[in-house]
Amino acid sequence: MVNFNILVIALNNSIMTISDPIKETPKVFCLNYRECDPKKCTATKLKKLNLLKSINNIKGPLNNSIILNPFAREELSDLDRNIVLRYGLIVIDCSWNNILNLKKSTFKNGRKLPPLIAANPTNYGKWEKLSSAEALAAALFITKFFDYGNLILSKFTWGIQFKELNQF
Repeated sequence: MVNFNILVIALNNSIMTISDPIKETPKVFCLNYRECDPKKCTATKLKKLNLLKSINNIKGPLNNSIILNPFAREELSDLDRNIVLRYGLIVIDCSWNNILNLKKSTFKNGRKLPPLIAANPTNYGKWEKLSSAEALAAALFITKFFDYGNLILSKFTWGIQFKELNQF
């Protein structure tokens, strides 16, 4: 015999699940120049955890993505959220020793982050010397993808310190 009360509850729960808003998850990429120690590389760790996709170049639809570049003229804002959602967010992972090479790069949607303090062990307390994970998390917080930004930071012991230092 079928218990109709349980069936109605199950149907109501299914309907509620179907009607819940779909969480929007941005596409996150890393243009990895492979210039850092893979054991310390936050982008490599995020790739292993399937939290970002590593790319070798920026072409096709990725040209429309928001590309984090400390030398960009425009600062990232919450107005960039739709671009991130539609095309993605790209962090460039390169050595701080070679960062000046990015000065020559021009990207359609290049954006810089506001001044932030690093919490990663290599550059702790230094202004604007963020790891790739910190840069991505900051960009995700700014564009209101809080859950994904928190997920990225949760993979690092110093992640909560980054949030606290920068008041996210």
